[in-house]
Amino acid sequence: MKGKTDSGKKAPLEKWELRLYVAGQTAKSLTAFANLKRICAEHLEGRYTLQVIDLLKNPQLARGDQILATPTLVRGLPEPVRKIIGDLSNTDRVLVGLDIRPQHPGPNGQSGQ
Repeated sequence: MKGKTDSGKKAPLEKWELRLYVAGQTAKSLTAFANLKRICAEHLEGRYTLQVIDLLKNPQLARGDQILATPTLVRGLPEPVRKIIGDLSNTDRVLVGLDIRPQHPGPNGQSGQ
């Protein structure tokens, strides 16, 4: 059975690790967060973790991912690391930037052929 484990359950899908760097609760940061939550709900449902890092509270954390501007989204997994700067309002650009292939599930939640 293709796509299933030995126990008959579906094989787990790739996990996504995302970090959104912001500088306080500015309008641009809040917009980026809202846009990212919407994109994740539509394209990565149940397959992602999201960490929001406020650089006003933890400026030293910018060094690890070499953050130069906010808001910045970093995809840590799957590799390679990718970064997108801005409010993430252009969904198509975000999908291309993160290399997310839109899924179009069938009526039973399975991808069409």
